Amino acid sequence: MKITFLGHACLAIEVAGKNILVDPFITGNELAKNIDVHTLKADYVLITHAHQDHILDVETIVKNTGATIVSNYEIVMHYGAKNFKGHPMNHGGAWQFDFGKVTYTHAVHTSSFPDGSYGGNPGGFIIETTEGNIYIAGDTALTMDMKLIPLQTKLDLAVLPIGDNFTMGTDAAALASDFVQCNKVLGYHFDTFGYIEIDHDKAKKVFADKDKELILLEIGSSISI
Repeated sequence: MKITFLGHACLAIEVAGKNILVDPFITGNELAKNIDVHTLKADYVLITHAHQDHILDVETIVKNTGATIVSNYEIVMHYGAKNFKGHPMNHGGAWQFDFGKVTYTHAVHTSSFPDGSYGGNPGGFIIETTEGNIYIAGDTALTMDMKLIPLQTKLDLAVLPIGDNFTMGTDAAALASDFVQCNKVLGYHFDTFGYIEIDHDKAKKVFADKDKELILLEIGSSISI
């Protein structure tokens, strides 16, 4: 499984011959100006919630690729009304896709579309594949529900927000890694704008002090698990 960081909370995942994009927010992110949204490949677009900094480029990408949108019921219905195909989910539900099993998890945040309309309850995703298992937390606070994840799934990587203010910060994310029993963490949702700028060295030290690894990728860079 190859995971590429496209800035903010946007990830490109290559697994089992499929291309998955998570929370595409690229054209509105000055830090991601070198990413061409029109060249991105996608068989699926996974959306954690309806805020603009997670959905801005969904329609462009789906028009270009014909990808299937996977998200909560309300978000999939929103795009279905625009004739985009989707697969609706809700908290605790799982589905076996052709690349692996996806479970929609609880997240503590808000969710509304840019026009203020209801975006359903926010969530995250557990993706279980023959190439590895990952947890993408979405925008969330630290929650005790995270302790349920390792009772069902052994994770190879946890993708956690670390920018603070709107989500967990690094201290809470390090504790979240305890809860999900995963010592390898990819940080995201940081540096995009002033409220969530972080000190990279300080953030990494928080995890290193707990014998954990915090990975902070440059935009366009990748890791494999």
